[in-house]
Amino acid sequence: MQEVTRNYAFAAQNRDRVSRFVLEDAPLPGIGPWEEIVKNPLLWHFRFGGPDMERLVAGRERIYLDRFWNEFSATPAKFSEEARVHYAKLYAQPGAMHAGFAQFAAFDQDAIDDKAFLAEGKLTMPVLAVGGEKSFGPAMAAVMRYAAENVTEGVVPNAGHWVMVEQPEATVKLIRGFLDPSGG
Repeated sequence: MQEVTRNYAFAAQNRDRVSRFVLEDAPLPGIGPWEEIVKNPLLWHFRFGGPDMERLVAGRERIYLDRFWNEFSATPAKFSEEARVHYAKLYAQPGAMHAGFAQFAAFDQDAIDDKAFLAEGKLTMPVLAVGGEKSFGPAMAAVMRYAAENVTEGVVPNAGHWVMVEQPEATVKLIRGFLDPSGG
């Protein structure tokens, strides 16, 4: 059975099982210009850590999250008030912010792991590197070319980091076209 994935580690460890790989607006830790990417001041949250980070955000989840919705989108209004309230409430639940921060704290280990996977060779399955026009855009494909031989660039117009929220129809069309090029 052939599988499609959005996870580089899975694709790299299961090259015989993954027939296509889609990566969406998130460069790979440790691959290509990673060190330059993490130095970008807009991405301060990649290094936001320490014993007090959860206490600083506790009770202020909405303020913290609004920053990402507003600054990483092409059109902040695409995030409705209803959605903002919903997600802020979810992130205010016990352990939720801890889990969110853990994703970024894992980047250092991810970088080590990704470099080890790359040392085994580039991915050979077709890869679609999707970036929002107002976010990583074509840089997604540039980064993936360090790790894969067959990369297709996909830029979602009028979208920031949140491509599925900001431009769901265009994103789905792009990904579906890649996953099923025969149109069936």
